Amino acid sequence: MKKFMDKDFLLETKTAKTLFHKYAKEMPIFDYHCHVNVAEIKEDKAYKNITELWLSGDHYKWRAMRLFGIDEEFITGNKSDFEKFYAYASVIEVAIGNPLYHWTHLELQRFFNINEPLTRKSAKSIYEKANKILNNGLTTRQLIKVSNVTKICSTDDPIDDLENHKSLIKEGYEVSVMPTFRPDKAINIENADFVSYINKLAAFGTDITDVKSMLKALEGRLDYFVLTGCKITDHSISYVPYVELSYDMVEEVFKKVYNDKNTAELTANEVEGYKTFVLSELMDMYAKRGMTVQLHMGATRNNNTNMFNKLGPDAGFDAIDDNQIAVKLSKFLDKCNQRQLPKTIIYTLNPKDNYVLGTMMGNFASSEVASKVQFGAAWWFNDNKDGMITQLTDFANLGVIAKFVGMLTDSRSFTSYVRHEYFRRILCNLFGNWVENGEIANNEEVLGAIVQDISYNNIIEYIKK
Repeated sequence: MKKFMDKDFLLETKTAKTLFHKYAKEMPIFDYHCHVNVAEIKEDKAYKNITELWLSGDHYKWRAMRLFGIDEEFITGNKSDFEKFYAYASVIEVAIGNPLYHWTHLELQRFFNINEPLTRKSAKSIYEKANKILNNGLTTRQLIKVSNVTKICSTDDPIDDLENHKSLIKEGYEVSVMPTFRPDKAINIENADFVSYINKLAAFGTDITDVKSMLKALEGRLDYFVLTGCKITDHSISYVPYVELSYDMVEEVFKKVYNDKNTAELTANEVEGYKTFVLSELMDMYAKRGMTVQLHMGATRNNNTNMFNKLGPDAGFDAIDDNQIAVKLSKFLDKCNQRQLPKTIIYTLNPKDNYVLGTMMGNFASSEVASKVQFGAAWWFNDNKDGMITQLTDFANLGVIAKFVGMLTDSRSFTSYVRHEYFRRILCNLFGNWVENGEIANNEEVLGAIVQDISYNNIIEYIKK
């Protein structure tokens, strides 16, 4: 029997162990998509205890606790910090097969040098040990440093002032913390807050009266982001829209909402036509600036109205959508490509669409950058051992895996960097099994280089070009 999560955790073969320990383990991290609070990096936040670090905003953990039957008072309610931690420990003790089981123990090992399993019996001692280390200076910046992170891309709204990013640049902070441009609120015209959001956008100096002036305002903010180091954009969409409307029709849709404050009369066709137009115009702006676009597809959000009203979004009540995406995605990418398609990473939350994305990337290849359209890493509900193996295998089956841009955390937690290690172990084990089974040549130099490229080098090169 193997030891519990030891140094060779998930590494089943000699080749896998060599690839991980010699090539992958010490590679730095570029976390090119996450939701961390940049203010906490700026102030180098100290945590009063591990409950604050782990449970203050992690909807992955909240969701598991609810599924176990834990009362909300122990999750987002008013119970004491230790009671919340103990409740989480009681879940993790039996959450075998859930990635949280592995992530939790990797975080205990890497940040707190705690190797014993988290259980109800060990909860008190682990709580005390972890808190002692936190109180001795394990701050936000230390967590980043210990994890060997060199670059971070936060996720930011166009109306954000980016003062925290600018402050870090002025300070000369050793880690590059770059904003990501995410203009979803200007695209989601059907939402109740659309008009108020456009008014906030107009406050930056552009008089918005129509779609053209709205796009001008967004472009002005995009340039401000670029001046503050932004190289990546992001869009959260259930599917890539594609309905062709004339400019005049798009204008009419915009004014119906912006001038008349009337979303009730919008048809589904009008909403999708507006989104198609605005998103394609933004794609053109991104391409002209050499930026990388991320499209996150396939989520159905805020499914529980009662809990949304109580806690708001991103609280653990989202699920996988099942739209048919291929035709519209193809037409949209082709439309953009006829002008200039930017570098684009597409993620799907529904694994049924893996082969759609895996084959779509081959349609828009370009010598300007390898694998210009990327099938993005296993994301969210797929961010587990099986999901990663499936995504890597599907990418390899349909593309050139050596050019994959690799892993990200998509997390709000500064301890989530262990997910990069988790991914690298799975990657090395996959390659190791292929070698041991005689499916690929046992060329350590070539395979080691591929592992390092996927771990870090490819995303650096992809963003740079």
